[in-house]
Amino acid sequence: MRTARLLPVALVVLLVMALLPFGVGGYVLGLLTLAYYYGVFAMAWDLLFGFAGEVNFGPSFLVGLGAYAAALLNHYYSWPIWACLVAGSAAAVVGGVVLAVPALRLHGPYFGLVTLVAVLLLQNVIVLFAGVTGGEIGLDIPDVLSISDRVNYWYALGFMVISGAVLFGLARSPVGLILQASGQDAVEASALGFNVAKHKLAAFCISAFFSGLAGAMLIFYLGTASVGTVVDIGVGVQVIIAAVLGGRRTILGGAIGAIFLIVAGEMLRDLGQLSTFVVSAIALVVILFFPGGLLGSLLRTEGRQ
Repeated sequence: MRTARLLPVALVVLLVMALLPFGVGGYVLGLLTLAYYYGVFAMAWDLLFGFAGEVNFGPSFLVGLGAYAAALLNHYYSWPIWACLVAGSAAAVVGGVVLAVPALRLHGPYFGLVTLVAVLLLQNVIVLFAGVTGGEIGLDIPDVLSISDRVNYWYALGFMVISGAVLFGLARSPVGLILQASGQDAVEASALGFNVAKHKLAAFCISAFFSGLAGAMLIFYLGTASVGTVVDIGVGVQVIIAAVLGGRRTILGGAIGAIFLIVAGEMLRDLGQLSTFVVSAIALVVILFFPGGLLGSLLRTEGRQ
């Protein structure tokens, strides 16, 4: 009911976002385009953490697999963009399964540590095979999604909206409810007859698919794939903060958190290193005093009314 009450507002916001390219310049569009891809990263992460209860400290591992698989195929074999996107998302899913099958047998913080180590290993592989991957300098991409700022913006916006709708629908489906039950009490969920491991693995694969596809689309927007843009631990930290800031277990809150972080960081850029401190402090205050995040707090306010 609360979601239904906010639906008209959401539709108006989406309409404004869709028409935004007719009123702002390329600089703002480029900033928002990047934020929308990060929004998909955050929403995909929230499905695994918010519902399945598994803390993935290395979301950039899945993003990096998708990005570099697509980049290598386009750079060396001139695969078309659509084929590279398919291959990138598939590589992220396969890599996610290889990582998740043994990792999901672990309990407590060990799953998170495994995902964090996976990011470090991927970084080292990219640097060690710099002759192929471009190393820390990066790998140039011959093709790009578009040379138009508006078209790139609409690609990112459409992708974020579709991804958010799919992930939100999945989270509210019976599968999402099972994931939520498994995340809260895996023993009780198993006693009720649910296959907890299978559902968590499915959540990891879905998260990997959207992360890998978003990573692949991002490098075709940027025109290059590098450690700093898709694999760095700092990227993963931003994704996690965005998801928690927007609202855990809301899915759509991840997109709100990502847009806030990217836009706020750019608006405060004149402060230099202090801008990172200010944005981080704001995020910390929200997380401490509004545990439900921005969207979660808004939904609770609507519910009380």
